[in-house]
Amino acid sequence: MPLPEVFIDLAREVNNWGRWGDDDERGTLNLVTPEAVQRAAESVRKGVAFPLALALSADGPQTGAIPGRINPIHLMTQVHTPYTKDPQGVRASDDSVAMGLQAGTHWDSLAHVSYDGRVYNGFGAKAIDESGASRLGIQNVRSLVSRGVLLDVARTKGVERLEPGYVVRMSDLEAAVETARTRILPGDVVLIRTGHIQLFAQGDRDAYGYPSPGPGIEAVRWFRAHDIAAAATDTFGFEVLPCEREDLFLPVHMLDLVEMGMIQGQNFWLEDLAEDCAADGRYTFLLEATPEPFVGAVGAPVAPVAVK
Repeated sequence: MPLPEVFIDLAREVNNWGRWGDDDERGTLNLVTPEAVQRAAESVRKGVAFPLALALSADGPQTGAIPGRINPIHLMTQVHTPYTKDPQGVRASDDSVAMGLQAGTHWDSLAHVSYDGRVYNGFGAKAIDESGASRLGIQNVRSLVSRGVLLDVARTKGVERLEPGYVVRMSDLEAAVETARTRILPGDVVLIRTGHIQLFAQGDRDAYGYPSPGPGIEAVRWFRAHDIAAAATDTFGFEVLPCEREDLFLPVHMLDLVEMGMIQGQNFWLEDLAEDCAADGRYTFLLEATPEPFVGAVGAPVAPVAVK
């Protein structure tokens, strides 16, 4: 089925192919300049850190809806194993884990999605095969430290949690910026709070997974216009689910990752940070959110920390 013209037009509008060179594999992370990092450091006033990752466990957010995306399986490989013959000498315990790299709080790499035989910057989709990603793997993120901006769409609308299926539009993002009393600058990382993750915290994993609120197609134009480096949500699938149009599945993924070259984050825990931002009226902070650099991976877990 041909893609609708509205999608094709928007893809052309937000496209960043070649902007940072024909061989670029970092996309909008190129906008995180030394000046952007310095701006992030200047956001620290109280020295208070807020962890933004869900705990990794067998009770994580995955429900089996996405094949292979399993919650962590933790195994002990050593338990008080002696390293010397001395009965009172040192002993060590060690462990291993098997998990989907997108099981918990994570970033999608630019290799996560393809369409029409293409991935970001015009590389062919064959760059990703059963052995992994030879292009655009998560290791290309290298580091992600920038100014974070919390856009608390839920509180801005006067609710603690947006309704499942709510489409976050440009007007919602602009209203949240007004609430934050700040300006979005190139290289910022935007964290969009819907409150939906409260369902997971309450133990309702099925309801947390689907349907869910999230950015709609229109939001992509806003991302591009403001030259943000990355965006993350407190939802299972980043974009609104079910999708806005029956003839477009995961259009925000296609536009963000393939056309614009912007990584996406999911399952970010924003509740504690949001409470503090609402209390002191400051919605900007230093964000450290570097994913684990699994070579050739199309996504990876991250333990982000916001420092205010």
